[in-house]
Amino acid sequence: MNQDYIKPDNWSIIEEGFDPSRVESSESLFSIGNGAMGQRANFEETYTGETFQGSYIAGVYYPDKTRVGWWKNGYPEYFAKVLNAPNWIGVNVLVNGESLDLNTCKQVRGFRRELNMKEGWLSRNFTATLQNSVTVEVTTKRFLSLELDELGAIQFSIIPVNSDAEITFQPYLDNGISNKDTNWDDKFWDVSGVSHKNHQGFIEAKTMKTDFHICTYMESQLYVNGKQVAIEPKVQVDSNYISFDYKQSVKKGDTFTITKYGGYTVDRNHDKKELVSAAIKVLKEAIKFGFEGLLEKQKEAWASIWERADITIDGDVKAQQGIRFNIFQLNQTYLGTDSRLNIGPKGFTGEKYGGSTYWDTEAYCIPFYMATKDQEVARKLLEYRYNHLEKAIENAEKLGFTNGAALYPMVTMNGEECHNEWEITFEEIHRNGAIAFAIYNYHRYTGDYSYIPEKGLEVLIGIARFWQQRATFSKDKNKYVILGVTGPNEYENNVNNNWYTNYLAQWCINYALECIEKVDAGYQSDFLRIAKKVALTKGEMALWKAVADNMYFPYSQKHHVYLQQDGFLDKELISVSELDASQRPINQHWSWDRILRSPYIKQADILQGFYFFEDQFTNEELERHFDFYEPYTVHESSLSPCVHSIQAAQLGRMEQAYNFYLRTSRLDLDDYNHEVHEGLHITSMAGTWMSIVEGFGGMRIKDNMLSFKPQIPKQWKGYSFKVNFRDTIIKVNVSQDATNFELESEYEIQILVNDNLVSIEPNNLVTV
Repeated sequence: MNQDYIKPDNWSIIEEGFDPSRVESSESLFSIGNGAMGQRANFEETYTGETFQGSYIAGVYYPDKTRVGWWKNGYPEYFAKVLNAPNWIGVNVLVNGESLDLNTCKQVRGFRRELNMKEGWLSRNFTATLQNSVTVEVTTKRFLSLELDELGAIQFSIIPVNSDAEITFQPYLDNGISNKDTNWDDKFWDVSGVSHKNHQGFIEAKTMKTDFHICTYMESQLYVNGKQVAIEPKVQVDSNYISFDYKQSVKKGDTFTITKYGGYTVDRNHDKKELVSAAIKVLKEAIKFGFEGLLEKQKEAWASIWERADITIDGDVKAQQGIRFNIFQLNQTYLGTDSRLNIGPKGFTGEKYGGSTYWDTEAYCIPFYMATKDQEVARKLLEYRYNHLEKAIENAEKLGFTNGAALYPMVTMNGEECHNEWEITFEEIHRNGAIAFAIYNYHRYTGDYSYIPEKGLEVLIGIARFWQQRATFSKDKNKYVILGVTGPNEYENNVNNNWYTNYLAQWCINYALECIEKVDAGYQSDFLRIAKKVALTKGEMALWKAVADNMYFPYSQKHHVYLQQDGFLDKELISVSELDASQRPINQHWSWDRILRSPYIKQADILQGFYFFEDQFTNEELERHFDFYEPYTVHESSLSPCVHSIQAAQLGRMEQAYNFYLRTSRLDLDDYNHEVHEGLHITSMAGTWMSIVEGFGGMRIKDNMLSFKPQIPKQWKGYSFKVNFRDTIIKVNVSQDATNFELESEYEIQILVNDNLVSIEPNNLVTV
């Protein structure tokens, strides 16, 4: 834990007291989004202190040319960047001509910021004394509408406390923004027009290279003591900027309020020539509902989300706050309404990782969306990869692979590889396995096999072709080996025979062969279509099977464990417990060379494989591998603690499972890795959900039905969650004494509880 200023609360993230050193961290933690756009919790008014301005639009990116000291064949030409979008939230505030700026005020008292996760809004309250000695009370509230996902709304109120004052609100749009992480300081945006009409302002712009067209827009209304007033603004316009100046004499104790509506219309949803017209339509809807009406719609939309997705924890406020924060941020990032979009590791909270799609989606996020929404949302995430299959084949071709072999990118915006680290781009090929596993996991959970003959089988064939070609036959071992890779543990690069990678390769080939046989037998027309399209032959499949049947897995007879890679035992095996705390996290204190030579594991590697394929190993094998590898694991990837929590629970080690849960659920709230100012760890948040549902709840799919082995940490009085399993909603409520199951369905369902068959009928509580 590196910070502890967020107040424990069941439903809100709360900060009390203004501290400039916390501003950038809070800008991440209090971020808001609605699936289509999002923004960091920057102040609306001027702030001259250290700040990380960030507004983002889903799917809008820039191909920032890769910057390296030398070029290597096949190197990605660019690193895609989610773009810092034009700023629409700004409202400069002048009090008797002096700018309201918390960085320069004489005094700031009563500062309180709240992110209400139950209702989906962000607020601030404070009292500030400016350098001109005028004291004002300020209250703000804003949200990004789920009802109208191109719209945001802000309400900003100010009260002069110790004297009458002339107050000016300057709502503005600013296109003169840039990313923090540009490689070449390129100009990302090209403005084509700045215009205004009445109280509405518009900036039309397009991205350089990618040619995304957007319109940033705003409209404001003014109130004194709740009564709307008409103020003719002074308009300021330049090539990147437009503002309206609303000046009002305000008596001591009166309230002057601006309500600002704004956001983005984009050519993903509208004709690029009609973006201003589309913005006007959104503004008309906003004015019709008004701020309070839109806020009520917001509360209703979030109530609907929480009805299905909420996890309750009784007796542990920090744990409750942690899981709701994770669920809230996942839903702010992706709602499953558009198969053209996906989930970036930072969501709408920062620029790190470029905002692109990683294998995190398939490995961690799909289970969350399958269980808390409906299967169509998860299917859209699968379709995203199918739609990029041709690009995956192109990516493999660039590296010398042939015959339709597909290598899905480590990082992508449009299916094309766009990562700029050699050891990740070319070596972390295990991501191919996550794509295939997601197809398997989707069918296993939803029971919907139709996706495989329709689309999934083509993906599986391309992946199997890649693994067959990537493997090398070793005459020395008389086995197929896979050389020069990086596993999930990125603290080992360019290693041979990473167990996780080899195991996935074998599994992917066998699963592809199984699906080919099943589609051939049961979906003949689809099979003939696909076989013709990809030129599949029996001879080729025989080559795949030879690789799978004879894959090499490094193993230690001494320790009776699979080795993470061939050279793991050559390292100096010093456990994490012997590291000086001042050296943690090691990625911020050690050279990369020292890290690579160390035994330390960034995240679960072999244990990730045991998590995916738990039913292929015994509990004794899991325990042996857990006890061998966990002591060397530094958990400096956000994706690590959740897997360890699930497996500790599987082994009945609830205290250890609970500690791992706290680390994953409060990773950002408590800033475990000292990096929250860069943005939140969105995709690992799905792993937090899994820590409870699959870890403590023990949920699995066995014998084509749901299975539970509920346990409860001693720190909790109880917990509950819901899952949507094949269009049937099951509520699980676990206490220290018993587990209750309820069914929201018209039909009886059978489940396994502690390996015993249990029948649940609608509207009938079953206690085990």
